[in-house]
Amino acid sequence: MIAVYGMSTSGNCHKVRLLLEQLGREYRWIEVDSANGATRTPEYLARNPNGKVPMLELEDGRVLVESDAILCYLAEGTDYLPTEAWQRAQALSWMFFEQYSHEPYVAVARFIRGWTPLDSPRRADLPRLIERGEQALAVMEKHLASAQWFTGAGYGVADIALFAYTDRAEDGGFDLGKFPLVSAWLARVRAMPGFTPMPAVSDEVAARLASS
Repeated sequence: MIAVYGMSTSGNCHKVRLLLEQLGREYRWIEVDSANGATRTPEYLARNPNGKVPMLELEDGRVLVESDAILCYLAEGTDYLPTEAWQRAQALSWMFFEQYSHEPYVAVARFIRGWTPLDSPRRADLPRLIERGEQALAVMEKHLASAQWFTGAGYGVADIALFAYTDRAEDGGFDLGKFPLVSAWLARVRAMPGFTPMPAVSDEVAARLASS
């Protein structure tokens, strides 16, 4: 059975869990508290020198890292990944957008608000992160004015990649009410067969989010 090393409340990790659940594929989940240094141990670094989650371990011991690469590997040969060259490239372009123009702002704002002390100097970055994150959400809103999904004609890997942190954007201080088409798309994703929500954060993190 394949194994996934991940932190359940990480959007990058939840992407992998969501696809596996929707594929109906058996897997073993190994919880890794990356927020508190569990990915920096010698044992973990021996498997993944980059020291991050998620990490997919195959039955034969091979390891694959980087969340969107894992999504593409798992989705190969299924309806979640387009086979036609142009449509596949379009899906990949949205996945690159997620990692370079969306996640560095939407996800990082969430991390700072929930996983750093209330007096952390990193909180000074939040206004800039909100501004840049809203720019990314506006790009998504524009796309959704003429399309239902980001993977192509149907739901797939690009939607899963973008969903994870967009769905928790309000944790980072974003107002999704400004983006009604994005909100409608999130609802469509939640209605897909096999959908599973991200697990709740700890009480400590929830308290920080409420206080921020």
